[in-house]
Amino acid sequence: MIRRSSFTLALPITGLLVGFAAFRSPIVDDLFKSSAFTPAKSFTAGAEGPAVDKAGTLYAVNFSKEGTIGQVTPDGQASLFIELPAGSVGNGIRFNKRGDMFIADYPKHNILKIAKGSKEVTIFANEPRMNQPNDIAIDSKDRLYASDPNWKNNTGNLWRIDTDGKITQLEANVGTTNGVEVSPDNKILYVNESIQRKVWAYDLSAGGTISNKRLLIEFPDFGMDGMRCDSKGNLYITRHGKGTVAKVSPTGKLIQEITLIGKKPSNIAFGGKDGRTAYVTLQDQGNIETFRVDAPGREWTMQQ
Repeated sequence: MIRRSSFTLALPITGLLVGFAAFRSPIVDDLFKSSAFTPAKSFTAGAEGPAVDKAGTLYAVNFSKEGTIGQVTPDGQASLFIELPAGSVGNGIRFNKRGDMFIADYPKHNILKIAKGSKEVTIFANEPRMNQPNDIAIDSKDRLYASDPNWKNNTGNLWRIDTDGKITQLEANVGTTNGVEVSPDNKILYVNESIQRKVWAYDLSAGGTISNKRLLIEFPDFGMDGMRCDSKGNLYITRHGKGTVAKVSPTGKLIQEITLIGKKPSNIAFGGKDGRTAYVTLQDQGNIETFRVDAPGREWTMQQ
């Protein structure tokens, strides 16, 4: 998440259902060509946290107004899923193997949980020392990893949240931590720093500890936000302000950049029938774009 505005759309939620079949391109293997998936302004300028459940439904935060989560069907029907408790605003979303949803609630320093099949929001973990839990990643053992930027000071932290809700600080006072992801083999944790424009790789142990920090790639311009791995280990990194998604190999090679319609992508997720459909939240457009890729997403593969 890169938050530069408190802009909130004054759109009614009750009964809001956005049918978008007319805007949506058919799923074909015309790779890496982005098109709109939901209408402009269907989400607020805080559009973030896309995640796809096992049934193929896409979720993202701040649908129509701040403090909500929207859901979008595979054919582009967007509607309200849930309103979060007063004062809570979501950012990153992830699903565990059971299908439970976890949401980073940045104003209240929480990781929220919604059990599969439920709409009841509970506090899974809370850490007052956090600046603001931002993006979250999940490993094969259902442990979460949370970035924690301090935008004012251009610094950040990194945390692990175990399956019992216990929180452990892994890094402190580094760059402005933002996007975070685990490699397909669960042996590498990736973290990017938005202001410093660097992506770091850590060795990730079976116990969830990190070591051997090294620079994967550094960009000369524009910021970064969320990122996700495909099943081959390539990182798809949203380039906030540039209007692209960078595809980076596990060795740090920039393979290509996918041009989007909007200029402020905040995060990305993979879904679709074969896991090869990318969904990107756009903060300047207040919507979601989509494009096809050549390998399924890591988390989609884990869910199969």
